[in-house]
Amino acid sequence: MSDLISVHDAHLRNLRHVDVELPRNALVAVTGVSGSGKSSLAFGTIHGEAQRRYLESVAPFARRLIAGAVDPKVARIEGLPPTVALEQNRAGGGARSTVGTFSTVSNSVRLLYSRCGYYPAELRDRVGRLDSDHFSPNTAAGMCPTCQGTGTVHAPTEQSMVPDPSLSIDEGAIAAWPGAWLGKNFHDILVTLGYRTDLPWHELPQTERDWILFTDDKPVVTVHPVRGADQIQRTYDGTWRSVSVYLRETLAATGSESTRRRVLSFMDHAVCPDCGGRRLTPDALQVTYRGYPVDELNALSLETLRELLEQGSDTTEDAADAAAEAERLLLDQVLPTLTAAVDLGLGHLSLDRPATTLSAGEMQRLRLASQLHSGLFGVVYVLDEPSAGLHPTERTAVRELMDRFLDAGNSVILVEHDMALVADADHVIDVGPGAGELGGEVLWSGPVAGLAAQDTPTGRALAASFPTLKGAPRPATDSVPVRATARTLDVDATLGLGQFTAVTGISGSGKSTLVSQVLPGILEDTGLRALLITQQPIGRTPRSTLATYTGLFDRVRKLFADTDEA
Repeated sequence: MSDLISVHDAHLRNLRHVDVELPRNALVAVTGVSGSGKSSLAFGTIHGEAQRRYLESVAPFARRLIAGAVDPKVARIEGLPPTVALEQNRAGGGARSTVGTFSTVSNSVRLLYSRCGYYPAELRDRVGRLDSDHFSPNTAAGMCPTCQGTGTVHAPTEQSMVPDPSLSIDEGAIAAWPGAWLGKNFHDILVTLGYRTDLPWHELPQTERDWILFTDDKPVVTVHPVRGADQIQRTYDGTWRSVSVYLRETLAATGSESTRRRVLSFMDHAVCPDCGGRRLTPDALQVTYRGYPVDELNALSLETLRELLEQGSDTTEDAADAAAEAERLLLDQVLPTLTAAVDLGLGHLSLDRPATTLSAGEMQRLRLASQLHSGLFGVVYVLDEPSAGLHPTERTAVRELMDRFLDAGNSVILVEHDMALVADADHVIDVGPGAGELGGEVLWSGPVAGLAAQDTPTGRALAASFPTLKGAPRPATDSVPVRATARTLDVDATLGLGQFTAVTGISGSGKSTLVSQVLPGILEDTGLRALLITQQPIGRTPRSTLATYTGLFDRVRKLFADTDEA
């Protein structure tokens, strides 16, 4: 088998029919300015071709269930092993996905409680041992039946469903109704049943308002809809559902996160009275491990959790050998992942932290940590700037983790801007020289030392020993006092206006909390406006493009609509 991956005639996006070779079982950095074609080569071409080959091996009926790979637009790639791509994105599962579920650490933690937890005598006599599913709020066995494992109960009220009672139903008083045909259907059924939809809501009798909002009755009536003159007048049988029933049924059935958010906006929310917000059944919450019930252990920071689990076995001397062996095996799975996560600057997270709250960089580093026990051999890991969001002192952990992948018999391709990581690579491919139409060429492929001697943007950056520090800063036009305590923050500082201010610190120190959550409120209180630009992906739908997101295409369509031909 060849020790090289040979790419021939790669022409995806702006790549200019590139031929390039890179070594296997090595750390290969792909560099260049933003838009030069780095990702097109590493992800679109190399990983894309590996995806294409995998999909060809899958049965056609199963292939339809897998997201299709991008056409890599390459003549051929020789010596290509299977690839694992760890990109910077926020795809973190559903609304219940957490750091624990995403990293799979929660699976081992639940098994620890099931096999090695301390059971009160009454519980042990009554149920014996609980299965691991009993320690998950996402399973039927473990979730609190009252709140379905969310820790919160949602109740529609008249005020939440009808926020402005001065409006009539015709004027949209029932804000919780869906739009389009279904909302019109509910309106027409009420008219057919003889309810006044033209009166202000508060003038309707309370009995009628309660029936509209809360009845469990579902009468079927023949509806004669009132439509416009140019619309079809078609009689149909409509089934009534009260507004609260519609909201509850939609919440239970929807797979759309946007629909779920809309439905919940028309409900009042309170801590579950049965589990107290702990999400689990009473039986599961009685079991402890290292003195903690499972919900409290999941709330510990990863750094604290690692220290707790490193304190030795929790099983007693007279414990069954099987339980002691199970604990040893499970801890051997959990501790390396926790250690890698802490070393990668994720020690401030907890297992119960929702995955949707993680940054793209945190998500990628969590994937890196969770790959330690994947057992993969002979694959190519393709990484997208794993240094993003890391303090310089934490980047050594990224390099050490990549060494572990290499020592396990794998290869690593790294798309990276951080010259400290690039300088540590075995091989570097520099793409450029510019972005878009000005890029797409391989300027260098070889040892890192050779790139430092090249007159390219990356070569010059690699040769520079240290960034030039700014001299005297520009004077502030004004200042704003910043005093805040939130999460890990305890800040008493002054923010200069009209200046470029950098907020620095290690991962989890509170930088993002200060900038994205605290500062906007402080600035608004002083009459200033804060425009928050984050790393959230701009595409809201698969059809979203730069033109639609920026609003530019609205003007383009208007120009076409104003032509005589239109």
